[in-house]
Amino acid sequence: MPPAEALNPNPNNTMKPLNVETKPPSNGHLAPPPEDAPATTKSALYAYRKIILVASIAIGLQFGWALQLSLLTPYVQLLGIPHKYAALVWLCGPISGMIVQPLVGYYSDRCTSRFGRRRPFIAGGAAFILVAVFLIGFAADIGHAAGDDLSKPSKPRAISVFVVGFWILDVANNTLMGPCRALLADLSGTSQKKTRVANSFFSFSLAVGNVLGYAAGSYSGLYKIFPFTRSQACDVYCANLKSCFLIAITLLLFFASIAIYYVTERPISADGKFVAGTGDGDEEDDEVEEKSAAVAPPPTACGGVPFFGELFGAMANMKKPMIVLLMVTALNWIGWFPFFLYDTDFMGREVYGGVSNGGTAAELRMYARGVRVGALGLLLNSVVLGFASLGIETFSRWAGGANRLWGFVNFILAGCLGLTVLVSKLADSNRQYGVGGVLLGPTAGVQAAALLLFAVLGIPLAVAFSVPFALTSIFCNEAGAGQGLSIGVLNLSIVIPQLVVSLLAGPWDALFGGGNLPAFVVGAIASACSGLLALTMLPSPSPEAVGKVAVGGFH
Repeated sequence: MPPAEALNPNPNNTMKPLNVETKPPSNGHLAPPPEDAPATTKSALYAYRKIILVASIAIGLQFGWALQLSLLTPYVQLLGIPHKYAALVWLCGPISGMIVQPLVGYYSDRCTSRFGRRRPFIAGGAAFILVAVFLIGFAADIGHAAGDDLSKPSKPRAISVFVVGFWILDVANNTLMGPCRALLADLSGTSQKKTRVANSFFSFSLAVGNVLGYAAGSYSGLYKIFPFTRSQACDVYCANLKSCFLIAITLLLFFASIAIYYVTERPISADGKFVAGTGDGDEEDDEVEEKSAAVAPPPTACGGVPFFGELFGAMANMKKPMIVLLMVTALNWIGWFPFFLYDTDFMGREVYGGVSNGGTAAELRMYARGVRVGALGLLLNSVVLGFASLGIETFSRWAGGANRLWGFVNFILAGCLGLTVLVSKLADSNRQYGVGGVLLGPTAGVQAAALLLFAVLGIPLAVAFSVPFALTSIFCNEAGAGQGLSIGVLNLSIVIPQLVVSLLAGPWDALFGGGNLPAFVVGAIASACSGLLALTMLPSPSPEAVGKVAVGGFH
């Protein structure tokens, strides 16, 4: 699943800014400034309110994504998929990143719906997420109703429902996220101040969604708020997961509905021109529209080279700095993706000594407890990431350039992934047992060490979510290339390693006796190589240029 591109005026392939308006309030909500305020002040405040509404959609979206990262790999194993095949479920991420994102960007620019270019995709994405959440949350119940035997460790019908829901969720996330960013770019126009505000609020919303999602995933009693979630086929872990996703979809539908209702778009006609007579009287917006030529290639005139052809054409003509950047990024994500796949599974399996399927009641209980503690570790990771992202420009200056900063933190990533082996060995050698040999949790020192690793990884993650996108933007400006096209090329250097890791991580782990450590060790080696390459071959722009680019997110 590719990371969310840093917000820019053309974030997803061909998505180009389009002027957007807001419905005049009829019930006191989103009230404009007083009539005696200066016209420019009124218009600016009104525009910022629209930006906040659209950026808030990311809270619900990222809440669900945090649950997906922390809970779903363990859950699919609880349903009966062996550990070595669990990563294959995540193949939908890189595949949808390579196909869905560019297609949504392409057709979003050319959408002639009377509701605008972006809102139909936002509404459609939210609707598909609702369907996906239902399938994932109720997979065990649907599987049992279809004939799954609860006494057997594997539930094939529940697994089938879950996998379908998982893939729909991933495609829907990409369908929704790209147009949200594009709508923010539409609202920002060419104003650098509005773009910075949009970046800030979007990043803030992602952080809030992350923290809330991981907090919900770490709480074991959430199902008590929704007692109907527990059933014969759905145990406490399953009921908690179901409750978390019910909260996620409620948040998403709430924020998306408000944004879709209040923030309207001026539709375009088949020839790419604004449709007359659909505004709300905003003079500043009208002035922007009058200066706009054809805002997008019209649907009837799309005979140019398709985006994928442009993408591979751009790769054939890349300059050396961009080639090195793609190599560093690819190695970096070979390091990151095993952690994203197995972070909470590592906590439940290696640290807490539990098993995901086929063990004793105590081992299953320890695994579920470890997964919840892993979600707490991801919450700490998000908090550190948020604070670290505020200092990217300062850190770049201290390090002597963005390339050196990225190189240094990649060695931190390599060290943390390598230290998972030490933490696992300490946990195993200090395993505690109660009366009758019942497995107990790890020592306080082992728990603290594991949580510290999760938290420290927030520092290199903040850099990974910002510096590559900043450097891509800068290098493509220097080469005179298109922003959207260059981000698309960078996206390939992220999703292709994810595809490789999804295919090979499980069998590689099984080759060395199971568990997550072999994939982590490979990730550590790749991260060290990435750091070395960044320090020795990657050119660096000024820290100020890097600091102007917003933090992205993992999608």
